[in-house]
Amino acid sequence: MRETVPSSRSRIPLRRRSLAIASVLVMSWLLAACTGGGAPSAGVNAPATGAPQEGGTATWAEAPGTPPNYIFPLDALQYFSTSNINQFQYLMWRPLYWFGDGDKIVENDDLSLAEPPKYTKGNTVVDITLKPYNWSDGKPVTSRDVTFWINMLRANSANYGEYVPGFFPDDVKSVDAPKPNEIVLTLDAPVDPTWFTFNELSQITPMPQHAWDKTSAAGAVGDYDQQTSSARAVYKFLDGQASKLQSYASDPLWQVVDGPWKLSAFRPDGYAEFVPNASYSGANKPHLAKFVEQPFTSAAAEFNALRAGQLTYGYIPATDHGQEKALQATGYTVDPWYLWSMNVMPMNFHNPKVGALFSQLYVRQAMQSLIDQPQYINAILHGNGGPDNGPVPTKPDSPYLSDAGKTPLYPYDPKHAADLLRANGWNVTSGGVSTCASPGTGSGHCGAGVTAGQKLSFDLVYASGVPEVDQEMRAFKSALSQVGIELNLSQTPTSDIFGVTTPCKPSEAACSWQMAYWGTGWEFAPDNYPSGEVAFSTGAVGNWGSYSDKTMDEKVKATTTENDPSVFADWEDYTAQQLPMLFMPTEASQVSAIKSSLGGAIPQPSDGLSLTPEKWYFVKQG
Repeated sequence: MRETVPSSRSRIPLRRRSLAIASVLVMSWLLAACTGGGAPSAGVNAPATGAPQEGGTATWAEAPGTPPNYIFPLDALQYFSTSNINQFQYLMWRPLYWFGDGDKIVENDDLSLAEPPKYTKGNTVVDITLKPYNWSDGKPVTSRDVTFWINMLRANSANYGEYVPGFFPDDVKSVDAPKPNEIVLTLDAPVDPTWFTFNELSQITPMPQHAWDKTSAAGAVGDYDQQTSSARAVYKFLDGQASKLQSYASDPLWQVVDGPWKLSAFRPDGYAEFVPNASYSGANKPHLAKFVEQPFTSAAAEFNALRAGQLTYGYIPATDHGQEKALQATGYTVDPWYLWSMNVMPMNFHNPKVGALFSQLYVRQAMQSLIDQPQYINAILHGNGGPDNGPVPTKPDSPYLSDAGKTPLYPYDPKHAADLLRANGWNVTSGGVSTCASPGTGSGHCGAGVTAGQKLSFDLVYASGVPEVDQEMRAFKSALSQVGIELNLSQTPTSDIFGVTTPCKPSEAACSWQMAYWGTGWEFAPDNYPSGEVAFSTGAVGNWGSYSDKTMDEKVKATTTENDPSVFADWEDYTAQQLPMLFMPTEASQVSAIKSSLGGAIPQPSDGLSLTPEKWYFVKQG
């Protein structure tokens, strides 16, 4: 899953672990586009048709405040986002397996670097055959490039945003490369092939071992990745180079690519120019002469550029709902872009001040009962969204939503929230701040770690520059006040919030955050099967709030080994009941406005918000 970034809202972090998606999850939840502005019909002003014209420059609008800021495709949690992975790195380095074909959450053989994996010996051995791809320097993409990525992950798993103890690569006993185009993985236990392909193999991005396996810019390339200590030195070097944003387009490291695009210009603010990789050996070779990613500091700035005709591919902020017809009149096609993701609000169970409060299920239940999802959808998202009643969203439609998940377990009910608090020892003060009147454990008491007189008061940081997020948080604050829960709001840029919201130990300074919200939650990708190992398992790097529950761990594990819908539904319903994070409504990732002269951009992919501008082309108008 990956966190998705808000566009007018739109990321990720969460990188994909999918729920995925992350199954598709797409979950990993997450991942960059903007907020939906209404519910226009898909492809209003039909998309461009006609013979592709070679050449031209297409300019695409980045989500406000969420520029790409990491280029090395082994992303730490703070960089594990849609804007870095699906909309930046994937243009240059193709993943081993590509997921998503239009709005279908499937393995896309056309865009994958390898043939579909073969599972044998009771689903404990996985055989992978690479397709004949080349790097831009003429060298072939081989099994050594796959083992390089795996070895780097093994030695640096703590620095990887999708890592979950006990899962990939811990569940791989051995990695063999019997041929230059073949990799064989021997697993420590049987797996569900769909889960392993969608959530584990989906993480692998082959890297050019012949160019990157070194510990300094002037150093020689070697097999450093094969020893833990030297593999960490390689990571330190590559991560250090990735921190130098100003040299992204000039550093020779980043010019060795196997994808359809090469980076030709880059600024630290996120402005990026791509030109076709002349040596690209895969399907869908670019028609465009140049592809540009344009950063914006606010949705308003982006919309001004869109109305001025400066963008080939932009988005309509929710605050400009109703402007679709005006844009259509100037030559744009309007098309909603939906993402496979869940929208969540993490709570820090390890915060030394309020972690004990979050650990009380009744507190989480009371807070969830004060989130008026139907009202948020109708009044703030202009009807362009669906409620999340648990870890699998109600929109888009999917086979993973359980029967119980179709209706809310904790509908909006302030009286029920107040009753929960009173029944557990709280002096509820509507409009004020409720306090613990009966400390201790057992029925009728506030619970372990909660002290006498402790206040129900929390700090929540949320993404700035996103009007819908601001409105949702102010509405949430008002609702909480009805039962005496104080919510102290603050804002920070979306690109910073992912660095703030990380797993931590109570003694660490980084554990000062209490609650966080960026408006897009968790994208089921690269984990495209929506199981919860990255977001809800004990110790998972995507488990931002450090939630830990033995029963949850057991149920999550079962979804990865048993191909049984009832097992998945059991985990899903338990998660909805336990509320490891608070659930918020999911909206269309953005309502896109695409120049009617641009072909190949519709349908927009629901899996990962991945960009494939190599499929785009201009057509003659009139």
